[in-house]
Amino acid sequence: MNRLGIDIGGTKIEAIVLDSNNNILVRTRVPTERDNGYEHILNQLSKLQYKIKKHLVNKFHFGVSVPGPLNENGDKLKKSNTVVMINKPIKKDLYQIFKSEPILENDANCFAQAETSLGAAKNKKIVFGVILGTGVGGGITINGKVCSGLNNIAGEWGHTILFTNGKKCHCGNSGCVEQYLSGPSLEEYYFNLTNKKGIVTDIAKNPPKQWKDNFLNNFGMALANVINIIDPEVIVVGGGVSKVNFLYSEGPEWIEKFTFSKNIRTPILKNKMGDSAGVFGAAFLQ
Repeated sequence: MNRLGIDIGGTKIEAIVLDSNNNILVRTRVPTERDNGYEHILNQLSKLQYKIKKHLVNKFHFGVSVPGPLNENGDKLKKSNTVVMINKPIKKDLYQIFKSEPILENDANCFAQAETSLGAAKNKKIVFGVILGTGVGGGITINGKVCSGLNNIAGEWGHTILFTNGKKCHCGNSGCVEQYLSGPSLEEYYFNLTNKKGIVTDIAKNPPKQWKDNFLNNFGMALANVINIIDPEVIVVGGGVSKVNFLYSEGPEWIEKFTFSKNIRTPILKNKMGDSAGVFGAAFLQ
C-alpha cells in the first residue's frame, strides 16, 4: 500500500507519496498563501491532489501534519499561527479532496514520528522529540506510534511550567518552558545581558557564561521532568536551536542534576530528518 504524507505549513504545503518499500514516487509542493483565507488553502490542497493523483489509484495510507494543536476530537485546529484554519473542519475537508480518511497530528508529533521511523531514533521503543525554534514543542512515540493522549496534548512540553510566577506566555499561563528555551526568548535574554542583538546559533559560538549556564540550567530542568515521567530511550532535538552543539556535549550533565536517578543514560541526539520531518512523519502516522 502506498503512503501519502502532507505537511501543511505556514508558507508551503508539501506532499510525498511512498511505495510499499518506502521509495519516493513523487514529492511536490504548492504555496499555502494563507492570507487568502481557508477556502484558498483548500483550493491549494486540491491542486496538490491533482498533481499526485496518478499515484493514489488504489487504497492508500494517508497522514497529515497540521500547523498547531488539534481539538479533543482530533478533527479541527484549536490554535495555530495559520489563523484562518482555527476551528475549521480540516479533517472532513481533506477527506472530501483526497477521498480517504486522514490521520491528523501536529507538526511536533510528526517530527517525533519521522525521527522514529527513519531518523535518529529509528527502532527505539519510547522516543521524545523536542522542537526548539520560534516556539517549543514536543512529541512522544511509543512502539513506533505517536502517543497523542486523551486530550490530544501529550508531549506539549513547551507549555509545562518551568517557573511559577514566571514570564507570561501567549497560552495564558506563566513560566512555560517556551518562554525560556525558544529562540526569541534566548535572544531576548542575551540582549538584556549585553545590550546587543544576536541570533542563538551565533551567540552560542562564544556565549557569555551567564547566558550559557542559564540556557543549560533551564534545558536540563525541563528535560529532567520529561525523563522522570516517561523515561524515553532517546530524546531527539529539532528546530533552529538544535544546531547549538553544547546541548549534546554538556546538556546531559545538566539534565542529570534534576533527575530522580543520577546515572542517566538517555542520549540527547540531533535530528536527522531536518526540514523533511513534517512530510515524512505524516506519511508514517498510524
